[in-house]
Amino acid sequence: MPKVKTKRAAAKRFKTTGTGKLVRMKAYKSHILTKKSTKRKRNLRKDIVTDHTNAKVMKKILPYV
Repeated sequence: MPKVKTKRAAAKRFKTTGTGKLVRMKAYKSHILTKKSTKRKRNLRKDIVTDHTNAKVMKKILPYV
């Protein structure tokens, strides 16, 4: 059986926790920040555990992460 290739774009965006859950950063924090409130920008800094429906697909894309 050959090795499965990891999708590098996904590998840069997701990290695994100790329990095996996938963690990602929130979107909408890169530009046009002037019209967003301070509270909204502060909440966008935090990382978040990926939803279990999406995590199932991501585990296939990231076999070794």
